Amino acid sequence: MVSVCFYFQVHQPYRLKKYSIFEIGNGGKYFDEEKNREILNKVSGKCYLPANNLILDLIHETDGRFKVAYSLTGIILEQFEEHRPDVLESFQRLVDTGCVELLDETYHHTLAALYSEKEFKEQVKLHRKKIRQLFGYKPKIFRNTELVYNNRIAYLAEQMGYAGVLAEGADYILGWRSPNFVYRAKMAKDIRLLLKNYRLSDDIAFRFSQRGWEGWPLTADKFAAWVNAVNGNGNVVNLFMDYETIGEHQWEDTGIFEFLRYLPREILRNPDNDFKTPSEVVEAYEPVAEIDMRQVVSWADIERDLSAWLGNQMQRTSISKLYELEDKIEKTGDQKLIDDWRRLQTTDHFYYMCTKWFNDGDVHKYFNAYDRPHDSFIAFTNVLTDLRMRLNEKSMSA
Repeated sequence: MVSVCFYFQVHQPYRLKKYSIFEIGNGGKYFDEEKNREILNKVSGKCYLPANNLILDLIHETDGRFKVAYSLTGIILEQFEEHRPDVLESFQRLVDTGCVELLDETYHHTLAALYSEKEFKEQVKLHRKKIRQLFGYKPKIFRNTELVYNNRIAYLAEQMGYAGVLAEGADYILGWRSPNFVYRAKMAKDIRLLLKNYRLSDDIAFRFSQRGWEGWPLTADKFAAWVNAVNGNGNVVNLFMDYETIGEHQWEDTGIFEFLRYLPREILRNPDNDFKTPSEVVEAYEPVAEIDMRQVVSWADIERDLSAWLGNQMQRTSISKLYELEDKIEKTGDQKLIDDWRRLQTTDHFYYMCTKWFNDGDVHKYFNAYDRPHDSFIAFTNVLTDLRMRLNEKSMSA
């Protein structure tokens, strides 16, 4: 028997203004509200609303046999509340079906786990609180930002009470082993590890519309046949991807909606197949072995490492200087200052500074407001300078 586990990441950052040196000292309006609202409305119309409607239809058409999971960042939920309550309501309707699982992650979609375990835990608590507030739901499974994972993160997740963690099924970690099984996590007694089948996930997320790809055109029956081939060689096919894949990264005219509309029935045509949420996978299948991930793995780019966010000196300097402010920021008790500091931790700011080329570079340009990575670095540096000035003023007046 093979279970298909669909997981979608839902996230949009608070993008920075092209903050110039002449704006330093003007009081901290760092984020491009107009651009953020424009992109949110665009993606809501192309992806979130039509995709949610499709998922809801598929749940009803299959009598609840089709199931999916989402991780919605705290900052996308804030934007839905402020600008698109209709989108938030559509996600709430999905959760109400009982066929949709919500996962926890860092509220501000950050790399805090690598820089401050204290801040990491606080952001996870904030996310858990937000999910409970908006959905009346308590997640059982943890998904760290950008699928960034190592043994330590499994240990922290277990401390916070989670039953499982999602991670990338990177070849250089797995070796001869398959991502199509549940594994035990090193450094955690009871945590179960669900690994992304990146080949099948990326067939949908990245290659779906590539006419030069040998698998094009990708049809529901063809993909279902690939899933069927796992029978006898695995228990679960974990399909993890950005939700924006549906309608935004892969536009409607590529046929992505029609593909997804027919996919559940094609997969369920085989009586040995079903759909499970991550927590159901953890409950259904025993781990077959222990996975030891000492180095940090992510789902980004060809390397599946941290180079998308920390691959050059601009990125490393920016993020280290930001986390250096943690103790002083927290001591102020100024919520606006703390919120701005946390929004600056969002991985997208460092992603926009990436200088990688070729295929990866095309991905790094998506939703990027800057012409060059260096422009992103300059804007971030100016914002950080202003934040530091506000912090100093607050500390002096305390």
